[in-house]
Amino acid sequence: MKTFTVPTREEVAPANQAIFDSLQKALGFVPNLYATIAHSENGLTRFLAYQNAKTSLNNKEKEAVNLIVSQVNGCVYCLSAHLVLGKMNGFSEDQLLDIRKGKSTDAKLNALVQLAADVADNKGRASSETINAFFENGYTNENLVDLILQVSDKTAMNFLHNLTQIPVDFPLAPALD
Repeated sequence: MKTFTVPTREEVAPANQAIFDSLQKALGFVPNLYATIAHSENGLTRFLAYQNAKTSLNNKEKEAVNLIVSQVNGCVYCLSAHLVLGKMNGFSEDQLLDIRKGKSTDAKLNALVQLAADVADNKGRASSETINAFFENGYTNENLVDLILQVSDKTAMNFLHNLTQIPVDFPLAPALD
């Protein structure tokens, strides 16, 4: 099997070099998974525009979706990254552990997490129970569309890492018991 490497700044197209510089300035490093997308001359620009687009979900909701989808898809890179980002967005260790287990003590967030897990696990064919719970907890059709878009964003990253197995450059997510 081909071994995938993380490209350096010098190995990517000029447009991606500029993005590397922006990421370096904003984050202090270029995450390996973003760098891997830069193997495509247009992929990184396209993906970041998609990932950073406005959404009806707040940052905590997006991180909850990112975390549970990464758990369902078994992506250690994204689990590791979103545990860090989850903490930055106000989740406690216990809340992050619950989300990875597909639940939350907050009823509304629980409905979101369970629907995201169901969508990811069943390739978009969620049960009527999880869909009804989502709407019964105050979510809207707009939120449903944005949830699906968030699942697709994270699934793409999960699949890229699961295929390439590039090194994780975040504190490694512990396995669930």
